[in-house]
Amino acid sequence: MLDLSRLRALHAVSVHGSVAAAAAALGYTPSAVSQQIAKLERETRTTLLERRGRGVALTEEAWHLADTARELLAIVERAETTLEERRGQPGGLLTVAAFASAARGLLPGVLAELARRHPGLDVRLTEVDPHLSVDLVARGVTDLAVAHDWDIAPLPAPDGVEQALIGHDHCDLVVPEGHPFTRRAAVRREDLGGQRWVCQPPGRVCHDWLVRTLRTAGFEPDVAHVAEENHTIVALVAAGLGVAVVPRLGTGALPPGAVSVPLEPGPVRRLYALWRAGAARRPAITEAVRTLRDHWAAQEGAVREGPVPGPRPGDPGRVLGGGGAVRQ
Repeated sequence: MLDLSRLRALHAVSVHGSVAAAAAALGYTPSAVSQQIAKLERETRTTLLERRGRGVALTEEAWHLADTARELLAIVERAETTLEERRGQPGGLLTVAAFASAARGLLPGVLAELARRHPGLDVRLTEVDPHLSVDLVARGVTDLAVAHDWDIAPLPAPDGVEQALIGHDHCDLVVPEGHPFTRRAAVRREDLGGQRWVCQPPGRVCHDWLVRTLRTAGFEPDVAHVAEENHTIVALVAAGLGVAVVPRLGTGALPPGAVSVPLEPGPVRRLYALWRAGAARRPAITEAVRTLRDHWAAQEGAVREGPVPGPRPGDPGRVLGGGGAVRQ
């Protein structure tokens, strides 16, 4: 009889590509995952992992077994969903993946309320890239994801993944104190030429938005400094090293030396919760989504003191990608 926890470990390695990454996703140590795989090899009398340089690779037999593990885990999930639904109370393990600023600016309060209201629910958070999180939900690696998209980069959602709109996160133009833009009531996009920019790396949505927006206005962006974290970006702006477009969520109050200025039209990114369609009836999912929306509604407009850049756009009201319906 194959042990489900060992199959789960193998499945995680197949999804995440390494023992260390699988361990981080499962909340185990790499040594514990390796031990689970070794026991599974003895049970099946099959070599499942092979050394490749400093890492490991799954054998062909391991890939077949990982596919079977995925199917078995989906069956277990349906059974657990049915039992939890019959109990009518959120419970069990709920794994959540969220992008960095949501993990910092939204999830702490949400997780604390879920723990207080539902002591039988064990919620585990992992910080991941928003587009990676969609795939993790689709593969059954995580139960719920908090992701975002922009108008230039709609969030792809494969068949079998549903999503709900949480809210809209406004973005500010942040400039150094004393910058000429601080004397304006608002800055138009066609006025952004000639600036030195602080931005996230190429390939990130914020960077792509900046490049496309300025090129549409007839300018080639001069990206002087590149940083991953919004706090670092804001610190560089406060030091007088450039200007930036920064989402409010997770950024917090601006430090001395940095000032937010309305940008018209103001960029807005949309925040979504995503889950597998098979788990839609699970009380833990519905309660987590409700709590996410409640916390967002409570803090929206108070994420940072300062001007709101333009009116909030309406819900796009469309399917994001191939299959999931946007639920209101």
